[in-house]
Amino acid sequence: MSGRIVLLGATGYTGGLVLGALFRRGLRPVLAGRNTDALAGLAEEHGGLEFTAADATDPASVRRLLDPGDVLITTAGPFERVGLPVAEAAVRAGARYIDTTGEVGFVRTLQERFHRQAQDTGAVLLPAFGYDYVPGILAGAMAAQQAGDAGRKLDVGYFTAGALNPGLSQGTRATMRDGLFLPAVRFANGRLVEERAAAEVHDFPVSGARRSRKAGFLVPGTEVLFLPKAFPQLDAVSVYNGWFADLSRAISLMSAASHTMARSARGRRLLERLTAPMLGKPGGPDSSQRAKTRTQVVATVTGTDGNLLAAVQLTGPNVYTLTGELIAWGAEQLRDRQDLTPGVAGPLDAFGLDGLTRGCAALGLVPVESRRG
Repeated sequence: MSGRIVLLGATGYTGGLVLGALFRRGLRPVLAGRNTDALAGLAEEHGGLEFTAADATDPASVRRLLDPGDVLITTAGPFERVGLPVAEAAVRAGARYIDTTGEVGFVRTLQERFHRQAQDTGAVLLPAFGYDYVPGILAGAMAAQQAGDAGRKLDVGYFTAGALNPGLSQGTRATMRDGLFLPAVRFANGRLVEERAAAEVHDFPVSGARRSRKAGFLVPGTEVLFLPKAFPQLDAVSVYNGWFADLSRAISLMSAASHTMARSARGRRLLERLTAPMLGKPGGPDSSQRAKTRTQVVATVTGTDGNLLAAVQLTGPNVYTLTGELIAWGAEQLRDRQDLTPGVAGPLDAFGLDGLTRGCAALGLVPVESRRG
């Protein structure tokens, strides 16, 4: 039986995009959060939605909202700080959970702490189901499937068409700033390893770009957690960000300096003060700004000799628009499907490659180039 959809964090920028996408699908979620006055206004704007108080740091307040089979959407971050109590509440309730995190460390923690417990309670946890990192998982899976058993090394690059700056939300800016200090996880020689973020720069073939190739710098991505399981022939999986492709090598050098400074508490505090201006104002780009950019994601697979075996490029809506639509689609699937396996799942675990491909195509995330080497 289908349960309710509960949206935690609806008054934030990303939460608002998710709410809009849910509403366009004819879904009427229960709004939850600490600021009931703001929730009341938002509920009224959307035709009198139900709303209730809940605190992301208090699992009991979230647990009271949920029954088995309900779907909990959370956009409340930073997830490393406030996300675990929310996920725990969903697990204890035997509910279905989906979030917008881009924090790979948080997803690893969910796997370690809650996978077995979720299996016991019947809960399904689907983290990082937005622009971070569904497009890369889909492109990577397509490329790995094309390459076949000879594929050994998968590289995924995230790019945009159109000028992204100043169309960045405060949350994205904070994540990028924090990324200067945090390690990047990659899959290498059959295991997960941590390296300095931006320690490496990689070039990708990007069709339709001003140049035939774009550079990205090494970042964390849940591709490294889920794709090796789906394609065991892969020995290495790495993820790169090329939003500011022309600056990728400069960012790599800056990352080296920032990591050296961040080794001491005093250096970390100094870096945070120096980079505080880059956070900007709360909120994010409006619909007209979002319409000026599109998502581009490229995945390449090479063999043991380093020769290219497959390349896939996807294009889709703006990164924030895509996140809202993906979460709404995923939440509806979680509510209605009865064949999902309990536990912490990746996009391929939950929906399979064919199902994920069809779902993303309906949202406008489609291949523009797919070729074998």
